[in-house]
Amino acid sequence: MTNLKHPRLSGLGRNPAASVDVLVRLAAHKAGRHGIEMRRGRLADAVVEALLTHGDSHSAVGLHGDRVSPAMRRRIAEHPDQGIRNAFADFIRYTVEREVSTGIDNLEEAYGHPRTELAAAPDPTLRAAVARAWHDRPDTVQAALLGDPDPKVRAAATRHRHPGVPPEWWARCLADPAVRVNVARQVPLTPDQFTELIRTGGKELHRSVAANPHLTADMIARLLDLDDPMVRIAVAHSRHVDAPTRVRLYARVEEERANGSVDAHVALNWSSAEPTWLRDAPLDERMTHLDSPYPVFRRVLAGCRDLPEEAWRRLDADPDLLVRRTAARRPDTPPEILEQLVRAHGDAFHIRPLLVDHPNFPRHALRTFADEPSPHVRFVALQDPELPVPVLRQLAADPEVFVRRGAARHPRITAPLLDRLLADPAPEVADDAAANPVLRPARMLGILAEAGL
Repeated sequence: MTNLKHPRLSGLGRNPAASVDVLVRLAAHKAGRHGIEMRRGRLADAVVEALLTHGDSHSAVGLHGDRVSPAMRRRIAEHPDQGIRNAFADFIRYTVEREVSTGIDNLEEAYGHPRTELAAAPDPTLRAAVARAWHDRPDTVQAALLGDPDPKVRAAATRHRHPGVPPEWWARCLADPAVRVNVARQVPLTPDQFTELIRTGGKELHRSVAANPHLTADMIARLLDLDDPMVRIAVAHSRHVDAPTRVRLYARVEEERANGSVDAHVALNWSSAEPTWLRDAPLDERMTHLDSPYPVFRRVLAGCRDLPEEAWRRLDADPDLLVRRTAARRPDTPPEILEQLVRAHGDAFHIRPLLVDHPNFPRHALRTFADEPSPHVRFVALQDPELPVPVLRQLAADPEVFVRRGAARHPRITAPLLDRLLADPAPEVADDAAANPVLRPARMLGILAEAGL
């Protein structure tokens, strides 16, 4: 967390190369404590002691589990300040009360009981938290949660596809108002169940049913009468819809979007009901969607791995960027296709592995990206760990803050460049520069001295 007034102190607190002495001195400053809270791994006892001396219950929240030694855990448990003793447990209980998800290990530590006991705790809010956090729970625990007397516990137990709802629970869950929206999109439906859900449900339930991948052709035909753009797009993505019907459904939603419908805009851009069935269709059937006017079909097709060369040539030139990026993730993508795609649009850093990490990507070309007009492409050049100093100097002076931040984090950054970035007007840049482990110990001490620490 960058401290806007003292970014070098918060960054230094995150620096993995900072010595124990540096961290102890940082602990006397709020910004330094914030940075230390972001560090990974176990904290030295002396650092923990300094945090307890200078901090408060907020600082103590992160002092739990493997972050501290057994000796310091005992020290915290015996601390005279109740707020510090209970800081972590109080924080986790706060998240549970507000139904914010947290890890199952955190729940066990905060409440002092194993997960099997927490799943049967008297407090339904805690049982719901366990259902959200314990993803690999055994069938017996899942059955108990599905049959829980509190509706919010049952809802939490069916929120995700895993561990799922066993077949013997399908009928009961579909009849349960607390969970049927969750379950109706997951399990096969009988004709009577489908009819009842459509008859008694509202918009949310109808959308859930429409996204169910197990619907029959008759069920899809009956959904055509529902006046909801989200349902129409889900139906348009069904394997049971012919091309003319799909065109008509899309045209209707496009018209609704043009008339200002937010639901139509969401349906066309963020519908979760993708035609994933296409992946398992015979190759001849899949190839008929190579020229689909709807990018989502081409995007699913691009995720296959057994297409002929002609199909890959066309997908690599697809007008939709997501289609091209999906196709580029196949194992044998030519180097020139990968370079051309990243040079034109940058990489999708929220999707791993990166395209520049593809075995066929020509990594020697990365440094040339620094001269591209798009800052998103210039940023990609920083993926080269051997970037020459002149190129780093150029990126460290980039007009875009996020590019300078990338330069500040680079492992080959020089001391003079780090000094420049430590004085950057953007706090985030100075924070990242102070957090770079190549920062010299003498410079770390200088930062402390400048702050009077």
